[in-house]
Parts: sequence; structure tokens; C-alpha cells
Amino acid sequence: MTHCGASDKGYQFMLFGRKDRKPIRIVEKEIAEWKYTTCGYCSTGCSIEVGVNNEGRAVATRGHAGADVNRGKLCIKGIFEHELFEAPGRGDMPLMRDKTYQPWQEAGWDTAMDHMASEIKRIQSTYGRDSFAIISTGQLLTEEFYSLGKLARGCIGTNNYDGNTTLCMASAVSGYKRSFGSDGPPGCYEDFEHTECLIAWGSNLPEQHPIIYWRLKEAMEKRKFPLIVVDPRVTMLAQFADIHLPVTPGTDVVLLNSLMHVILDEGLEDRDYINAHTNGIEEVEACVRDYDPTTAARICGIDEDTIRVVARLYAKAGAAMSIWTMGINQSTHGSDGVVGINNLNLITGNIGKPGGTSLSITGQCNAMGTREWSSCSGLPGYRALEKPKDRKEIADFWGIDESFFPEKRGLTETDIFPAIETGQIKGLWLVATNPITSMPQTSRIKKTLEKLDFLVVQDAYQDVESAHFAHLYLPAAVWAEKEGVFTNTERRVNIVRQVVEPIGNTKPDFWIFKELAKRFPNGEKIHFPDTPAEAFEEMKQLSKGDKRTLDISGMSHEKIEAAKGIQWPFREGSESEKGDPRLYSDGVFQTADGKANLIPLPFTDNNERPCEDYPFWLNSGRVVEHFHTRTRTGKIGNCNKFSPTPYMEMNPDAAKEMGIAHQSYVRIVSRRGDSVVMVQLTQRVPRNMVFIPFHFYDCVNRVSLGLLDPHSRQPAFKQCAIRIEHVDQELAATLNVERRGY
Repeated sequence: MTHCGASDKGYQFMLFGRKDRKPIRIVEKEIAEWKYTTCGYCSTGCSIEVGVNNEGRAVATRGHAGADVNRGKLCIKGIFEHELFEAPGRGDMPLMRDKTYQPWQEAGWDTAMDHMASEIKRIQSTYGRDSFAIISTGQLLTEEFYSLGKLARGCIGTNNYDGNTTLCMASAVSGYKRSFGSDGPPGCYEDFEHTECLIAWGSNLPEQHPIIYWRLKEAMEKRKFPLIVVDPRVTMLAQFADIHLPVTPGTDVVLLNSLMHVILDEGLEDRDYINAHTNGIEEVEACVRDYDPTTAARICGIDEDTIRVVARLYAKAGAAMSIWTMGINQSTHGSDGVVGINNLNLITGNIGKPGGTSLSITGQCNAMGTREWSSCSGLPGYRALEKPKDRKEIADFWGIDESFFPEKRGLTETDIFPAIETGQIKGLWLVATNPITSMPQTSRIKKTLEKLDFLVVQDAYQDVESAHFAHLYLPAAVWAEKEGVFTNTERRVNIVRQVVEPIGNTKPDFWIFKELAKRFPNGEKIHFPDTPAEAFEEMKQLSKGDKRTLDISGMSHEKIEAAKGIQWPFREGSESEKGDPRLYSDGVFQTADGKANLIPLPFTDNNERPCEDYPFWLNSGRVVEHFHTRTRTGKIGNCNKFSPTPYMEMNPDAAKEMGIAHQSYVRIVSRRGDSVVMVQLTQRVPRNMVFIPFHFYDCVNRVSLGLLDPHSRQPAFKQCAIRIEHVDQELAATLNVERRGY
């Protein structure tokens, strides 16, 4: 790209401002081929192309203009995604060591696989089948999830098998199941183009999902509609909103009940839809009578007039939608919050129609894939272990005895770690997940991992923090060094094509699962396909059924690539090219009688609250330049440079009272631990609150609460109480330099 006719061999450059200003120069890269794939960061599901040079190295990334999702746009993480292939810290050989943590020794794959299978069998024969646990991720390809489910459920046979999506999406899954009878977001991005009112609950799209925000912003520029943001912090999205509701942390259910109180009290509900498509309205009406705006305002911190205004805006809109992310999910009331949003949309008739939906914005690139096909919470294709029919169907399909399956789900991730503490679990396999940074109460997790007889870490990066406690390290291929599909937030299945060869002696996760299965008796009975495309054909067969929403039987890898993504359901013989954009458009839900459940939600305040000893709320969340535990973005210079150091947003007035200066260091202390962070003064947080990005190792999760939602078992990362203390600035600066990582 040139500007004003300028050109310079070997460079692209642009001039800004005065003529004598030096141009910004971007080195031109020779591209031999652009290869199509799907971004491997968040759940937006952007279609991208990676530029490969004549030497076969990935040197550039660009958005695909012909894709429905991102239409050529990329965020900063996607723009530099090609750098992941050669980022520092990649592992390239299996490594082994004993429990004394002696130096790593390189091993061949056969040796590593034999050792792993032997240790799993030893632990299970000594302590029982469920004494070995598996925690996976939202980062694998869907065909890999399906294969891991076969291995975990059908070969290894442990019932303590879960994914790290419990930390981010479990409340959304639980809420959808409670309300609609099944998981699966019912809406899509296109709903932005049809809605007449949108409430964002604990969602900061510009930093969490920038391309989804761009879709929303574009829709609002074409056709203005009210944007209402519910968030304790003045996020970037809140700054752009028509109405910002700075709710008291952990009280979203109270606000939702109060909105429904106004709607039902003023007769603004869609009574025809309620009568035709729901059960339970009488119980909900009785519950919300106790949440009149005056009463609710004292609890949730939103004044009663604003509650009435928002309720009327939402109910009177021709179509209204709600979106949410971790601000709802990561709470002791996360599942109830999701059910409350579903209640609000059901009583206003805003499910299954253009612009009317409850749309959970998923976290990881393939968190939907693990929900659909990994068998973490049940069996593939949204089947349940609790249903004999489902157990028999999968056992027959895989060719094993159905009695090998347990009759109910085992422990979730957040229950697996306490089970290690008590000695129930002796071995653990971590697949592309980093709990030493992502789980609450870091110091407790460190001690927990040290108790294990055998820990396997399977990851693309050898330097991931959790590997410090491992006895076996398996180097996995990263993202587009392999092939398969992802499912995004709006149920769109898109293809990941292999862009480059795996580095060193790394292997695709798909290959690792297949090889390990050979070392278990049932692995000789269960067919593990040779290629992801063959595995996808198995998944298609299991998805068929007139009453199944999760039907991908009409898809193929080739069709998916041609369409740049297809939304399920997409049934065999479908005349559509892109799939069905919405669920429940016919008003029929995945419940026994086909009706959605309206569920009363009495509020119990079990949050940790600020007090005299711990006077500040602590909130946490994302920043646009980083992803999750920084395992990847911490290594990408153009991402990491914007926030290489753990920091805390603090209100200037509160800081002045305490004598705390901008960019100084402080110690934060909770009832569980402490951490040292740099202070950034900003009016984005109120006087009694601080905000810390959760991406940094040994930082915010040293102090976080981690109480669990009773339905989803998801931790409450968002609400806890801390105090702030002065520290020696020189020592703190040294500590933070050491903690920058990578």
C-alpha cells in the first residue's frame, strides 16, 4: 500500500500529517501463496488467510473479505497470528522425568506413549478407574475433541474428565439446558441487523471480541437502536452505550427480576407467546413480585426510574436481544443469571426471531466444539450419560459394552482439584490448558499439582507454567499446523486448514489420541480414523435425527471451506448453503413437551463483599491485546508490548486518599493471598473498586475467590474483596520485571 504516489523498493509505507514527517514503514513480504484457515483465538470465528513465502514459512495474516463473520476484518491478535508458528517456547520433543523433578530427558514418541499408558494403568489398577483425571481445553479442533472423548470415555474409562470451558462457559451451558432443554446459542451475529434494543450483560465486546463489536457497531450506524450495558465498570462498550447500568457486583439476578416485575406489572409481556411456548409463568410472576424497582434498587444499585425505563424499552421493542460473556457466567449466580436473561426474552417473545435472542458470546475459539463433541459432560452430540438410550447408542456405534460407561457425569474441573487434595485423584492429564494461571487461588493449585503421582502436560509450548509440575511433556502441534473444524459463537462450523508443517517432532493432538488408544484394550475395538475428515464423517452420522438441533449431516470439509463456514443445524439434503441462523424459530424446544421453562430465581446474597478490613471490590477481565493466560500472546511482541506487566485500574480519588501515585506499585491482599501490581489511575472504576486483567501468571488469581455456582460449578472470578497496601517500589519493580515472562 502506498500513499500520495510514494514508493520504495522493499517497503510499503504510509505518510501521516505533515509532509516532512517520517513515514511509518512496514516491511514488504514476499508471499508465494495465501492459505485459507480460521483464527484460533476467540470464539468470533474469523476467516483468515495466512501468507506463506517460497521457503514455506508463514509471514503474514489477513482477513478473508468473502466470509460472513469478519468480512475481511481482524483484531490485533489475528493480524499477528502467523508469528505463533515460530514463537519462542515451543516444545519439539517428548520429555520425561521422575517425581523428584530431575532435569527433563528427551524421549521418542513410542517411549513416551508406552510410559504414559503404563502409568495410567498403574494408577487405575491401584486406586480405581476414576483416580486418573483428564482436563482438556476449548482450543482443539472438533475432530480432536471427538477422538479425545472416545479415548477418555471408551478406552481409559475415567469419569473424571472435563474441559477448561468450565471456567468460562459452564454457566451458559447450564442456563441454556435449564431454560430450553439443550445447550446451543439460539441467535447469531445477523441479529444485530434486526434488533430494536440490545442489552449487553457483563460483556465488553471492543476488548473481548473486537470483530463482533465491529458487526454491532456497523449495524447501529445503519439503523440506530438503544444499546444498554450492564457492567460495574465503565468499559469501552459502556462508554459507547446509550444507557450504562453500573450494577453492584453479583446482583444481576435482582436487576433481571426487577425488569420482569415492571414488564409483567404493566402488561408489556407477550402473553400469546408465553401461553403457547412456555411453562412456569405463574411461579415466575409470584417470584418477581418481591423485586419491585424500589426494593431492587437498594440491592443492585440501579435507581428505580432507570429500571422502569430499561424494562419498557426492552418490552416495547419489536425485537430485543441480550448478549453476555464472563460478567454473567463467572459468578456464584452465573447459571441463574443466564436463566434470568432467558426468562426476560421468553416473556417478551424474543427467542428464535430476527433480532430477538439470548446470545451467549463464547470465549475460546472452539469452546462450542468441546460442548458439542468432546464427551466431557456426557457423550458426543449433546447426549447424556444419565440416559440409557444414549449410552447404548454410543456404545453400539463405537463397538464396546455399554456397561463401560458410567451412569452419570463425574467431577468437573473445579471439583477435580479438590479431589487431588483429598487423594481421590492420583494422576492428571492436562491438554492445552494452563490451570496454574487460569484457576482461582494460584498458591493452592501449585500445592495441589505437587501432590500428583503423575502429571502429563500436552501443549504446543514447553514453557507453559503448568509444565513446571509435570512428569511427562508431550509437544503438540499448534493451531494451523493441523486440520479440522471449529464452531464459533453463532454455531458456525468453519475449517482450519494446515498452513505449515508441525515444527520439530511435534504431533497433532489427533495423532496423539489415536496412538495412546492403541495401548488400551478397548482401543482395539473402537475405530479411530486415520484423518480428521474421516472422523468428521463419523460425527455426521451421530448427528442425524429429526429432533436433533445439533445436526451437521449435510456438511463436509469441502462444503464448509466453500461457504466460509456453515451454521448448524445443517441437515443432509438441505437446500441452504449456509445453514440455519437461529434455533427455536418454530417455538419448539428440546424439552419433554416442547415448551421452554420459565424458572423463578429468588436471590440469595452469598457474595464476598467489601468490609472494613477489605474495603475494595476486585473485578477482573480481558484486554484486547492478550488472550487467556498469555501462553501465546505473551510471546508476540506487537501484542505483549501494550501490557507486558500486571497492572490494576484504580480510581484517582481513592488513590489520592491513600497517597498512591499513577504507575507506582502496590500490594493487593485478600483473605486468600496477595499480589503486587502496577497502578493505572482511571475514572473507569468507581472509588470502591479496582480492575485487573486476568492474563498474568501469579497475579489476580492469587487473590480471587473461586466460590462455585451450584448448577454449573463455574468459579466466581468477578466478585471478591481486597485491601491495598504500600510496598517498596524498587523491590516491586524488580518483581514485576521477573513476572513479565517470555
